[in-house]
Amino acid sequence: MITTYRVEGGRLIVGEAPHPPSEGAAAAPLPVWIDLLQPTWQEERMVERLIGVELPTREEQQEIEASSRLYREGEALFLTTPVMHGADTGEPGTAAITFVLTAQTLVTVRHATPRAFGIYAARAAKNASLVATADGVMLGLFEQVVDRLADVLERITADMDRSSAAAFRAARSSEPASTKNAALKEALITLGRVGDATARANETLLGLARIMAFITAEKDSAIRKENKPRIKTLARDLRSLQEHAKFLNEKATFLLDAVLGVINIEQTAVIKTFSVVAVALMPPTLIASIYGMNFEHMPELGWSVGYPLSLVAMVVSAVLPVIYFRRKGWL
Repeated sequence: MITTYRVEGGRLIVGEAPHPPSEGAAAAPLPVWIDLLQPTWQEERMVERLIGVELPTREEQQEIEASSRLYREGEALFLTTPVMHGADTGEPGTAAITFVLTAQTLVTVRHATPRAFGIYAARAAKNASLVATADGVMLGLFEQVVDRLADVLERITADMDRSSAAAFRAARSSEPASTKNAALKEALITLGRVGDATARANETLLGLARIMAFITAEKDSAIRKENKPRIKTLARDLRSLQEHAKFLNEKATFLLDAVLGVINIEQTAVIKTFSVVAVALMPPTLIASIYGMNFEHMPELGWSVGYPLSLVAMVVSAVLPVIYFRRKGWL
């Protein structure tokens, strides 16, 4: 699907990509922003003829080496970065998005819909100046992505704090084991989601930071002079978010180790109880086994008090180990 954005008379015009002009016809003004969402082969060829630049294929977008993601061809800059999406649905993912920047037009090639794109398009509908220039649109999209990542990291921090507090509160309480296990399980699930979301956010931040470094080093880039300060601001925001994401990763790792430690303590307590019960039942089992033998000459079998004495012996032999374990502090 192709969506184009251009400004006419101070008003935003949203539509489909215009066809290349025929022979002898006057060329129509190029859109400032051409957004390709899951484009077909025909749509890609149409845009290529329109802007005179060959677009990367989806396979080329997935390549991870820097030279395949950030490069210049003629006057066009090709910038590919993974962008996080799906954070609001609880199933975050990353998708490679390519920004092709020329002097007049920005082309975005994507196969997912990060919420930042929809937010920026909605803002542009209210303020047409946001799509006045191609480089301004690109930097605006980057800023919107960074804002969204900041929101995601803030929500992740709140979820992690709430879940860890509930887990440790349950561990300290005298609630039934089933309640504790549910709280600890929920904490593990939350920490797993936090780790996944933080890793994907960090991947997006790293990709954007590489783009900022690349376009800063490009002396003859298509970035206008008045937009240079925005690049510095973006680079500073990216550094701060990367540091925060690193802190969240470390905190999540610490909390994961702590929760697993609590679970190990709970499991050890259960195993210790079974071990004590097993040890306490060994002497009574031995006594019962001896008097369960069928030898002909067993004098105790003829005693009138033999049965109650054996019961008393079994009870005493079971209680004494328990008393000993309690005095040692093992129970």
